[in-house]
Amino acid sequence: MTHPFYTADHEAFRDQIRRFVAREIEPYASQWDEAEEFPRELYAKAAAIGLIGLGFPEEYGGFAADRFMWIIATQELARPGAGGISASLMSHAIGTPPIANAGSHDLKSRVLPGIFAGEKISALAITEPGGGSDVANLKTTARRDGDHYVVNGEKTFITSGMRADYYTVAVRTGGEGIDAQGAGGVSLLVIEREREGFTRTPLKKMGWWASDTATLHFDNVRVPAGNLLGQEGQGFKIIMRNFNHERLTMAAGCIAASRVCLDEASSYAKERVTFGKPLTQHQVIRHKLVDMAQKVAAGQAWLEMLTWRLEQGENPVADICMLKNQATQTMAFCASEAVQIFGGAGFMRGAKVERIYREVKVNAIGGGTEEIMKDLASRQMGL
Repeated sequence: MTHPFYTADHEAFRDQIRRFVAREIEPYASQWDEAEEFPRELYAKAAAIGLIGLGFPEEYGGFAADRFMWIIATQELARPGAGGISASLMSHAIGTPPIANAGSHDLKSRVLPGIFAGEKISALAITEPGGGSDVANLKTTARRDGDHYVVNGEKTFITSGMRADYYTVAVRTGGEGIDAQGAGGVSLLVIEREREGFTRTPLKKMGWWASDTATLHFDNVRVPAGNLLGQEGQGFKIIMRNFNHERLTMAAGCIAASRVCLDEASSYAKERVTFGKPLTQHQVIRHKLVDMAQKVAAGQAWLEMLTWRLEQGENPVADICMLKNQATQTMAFCASEAVQIFGGAGFMRGAKVERIYREVKVNAIGGGTEEIMKDLASRQMGL
C-alpha cells in the first residue's frame, strides 16, 4: 500500500536511521542514562549517516530534506525510550537554524561545517532563571563596545549547556523607546564556549538524565559584533521562526514514545501470567492497550497532516500548539498505563516505560507549557 506522505526515499532513510539507533544507541541507553551522559563520539557517528546535517544547506555540509525526514528521524530516535540522548544529540536542531537563516556568510562558513560534521555541538540559550517562554522580557544584556558586544546575565535549563561549542543566545541590546524594552530590543548572538567570563553550572533533572543540561553565566563576556545574527533588535522574529519546527518535532517524539510504551506493554502483557493466564486474556488489560493504540494513531495522523500542510507553505500555528499538547497528554497517558500494566517491573530502573514515565513533564513544559500553548492557540483562533 502506497503511503500518502512517505516515498521510497523516506522509507530508505527510515531503515538507515533505525539500523543506526539499534546499533549505536539502543544497547547503551540504560547505561548512558545512569551515567547522565553519552559519548561525544556519537555526534560524529550520527553525522556520518546525515542525521546532524539533515535539512540544512549543502553549502555548509548539510543536505536537503523535507519535514517528513525530520519526523522520521525524531521518531526513530525515540525507539530506545531515552529522550535525554536524542535531546542533546539533536540540540543543534534548535541552536543552529537561527545561524543558518540569519548569520553572515563568514559566520556560517566558520561555524556550520564543524557542527554538521559532528565535530562541534550547538545549543540554544533563551530561557532565563526569572522567566521561561516570555522571550520579549528577557534580562540578559549585550552592550555594544566598539567591534564587540559585552554580555551580562544568565540562561538556564539549556540543553547541551555544559559541552556545547557554540551557543545561540538571546540578549537584550536595548536602544531607545518603549519597544526596545520588549520584543524590539531582543537580538541573537553566537557565543563560543571559550569566551572569557562565560561559565556554566550543570543541573540535575527528574528525567532526561543522559541529557547535558546547565545554567549559563555571562560576566562581561566580549563577543565579536560579527557574531550577531541578522540585524540588531530583530532577534525576536528569528526566535519565533524556530518554534513551529521545535514544537512539531517535540510532538513527533512524544507520539513515538507513546508508541514505545504501547509496544512494550503489549509484549509484556502477552508473556506475563497472572491468575493462571496471560495479562492479555484479562479484558481490562486489552482495553488499556486499545485506549493507548487509539490515542497514538490519532496523534500520528494529526502530526502527518500538519507536516503536509507546512510543506504546502501553510503556517498552522494554532494546530501545532494543540498538537503539542495532545501529544504530551498522550505520552502521559500511555506511560502511566504502561507502568501500570508492568506493575512492579515498571517501577524498576532500566525499563523503557520507567524512563519514559520520568520524561513526561519535560515535554509538557519544554518549547512552551500546556498553558502557553492553549493561550497562543486561542489567540491564533481569534478567541
